[in-house]
Amino acid sequence: MSAKILVVDDDQEICELLEEYLAKQGYVVSAVNDGIQMNAYLEQHGFPDLILLDVMLPGDDGFALCQQIRRRSSVPIIMLTAVSDDTDQIIGLEIGADDYIAKPFNPRHLTARIKAVLRRVNSGADEAANIASAKAIMFGDWRLDTLAHRITHLDTQQSHDLSGSDFALLMLFLKRPNQVLDRDTISFATRGREALPFERGIDVQLSRLRQRLGDSAKYPHYIKTMRGNGYLLCVPVNHE
Repeated sequence: MSAKILVVDDDQEICELLEEYLAKQGYVVSAVNDGIQMNAYLEQHGFPDLILLDVMLPGDDGFALCQQIRRRSSVPIIMLTAVSDDTDQIIGLEIGADDYIAKPFNPRHLTARIKAVLRRVNSGADEAANIASAKAIMFGDWRLDTLAHRITHLDTQQSHDLSGSDFALLMLFLKRPNQVLDRDTISFATRGREALPFERGIDVQLSRLRQRLGDSAKYPHYIKTMRGNGYLLCVPVNHE
């Protein structure tokens, strides 16, 4: 079945371009121009397979809408950002976006990013099916609900819902405890592609996961930085 993509952008020309181009690539594409129209679409049709979300929008901007979506769903989100604004890209990843692409963009480049994110999501679904017998994974002081994509602290019962990319990152570490994972391995697992030169997205995502776990890069209890090599999960892992 063709993947459904929702474009949220106030530039009508870009919406029409993406609707036409992505439809030719086999996707089912819908486009809206702001958060009000986006919420109306979601109310009527439910969540699509992927959302392309512009940062600069009238009313609630893309960051606010991303946060709203993340409170309700782990649907993959690719942010459309200003070409030279690293801040937009970092903020988007911090609040739960799965990837970003700068405007103006090459449609073929965007299509490659879409395929990579959807491939990662499908791979994650296959992994979830493979571990269906392990509905929960214990690691350190945390319990991961593999079906709800939620972590819960065993003592405080504090819980956090994970975005699709955060769940993929944590699952990568849980599958390979005490193994060093380099940046390309992490990027493939969370974005479906190699890490780009000087890309800060992986650092942002690792920082976000560490915050969820109450961990720190300086005094790590869960995820250690192996300088020049990558990162490793340094606590025992058990399946329920």
